[in-house]
Amino acid sequence: MAKPNYSFEKRQREIAKKKQKEEKEARKRAAKAAKQDEPAATDPGQGT
Repeated sequence: MAKPNYSFEKRQREIAKKKQKEEKEARKRAAKAAKQDEPAATDPGQGT
């Protein structure tokens, strides 16, 4: 039976964690950008 390659498995887990973290940050940036755009879309009625 072959020996398990723990280094490879650990690296794969680290890559998966990093990918998840980057995706979460991207979602946060998108939500923040959408929230910043939102007031501009609702304000035109107040100016007149």
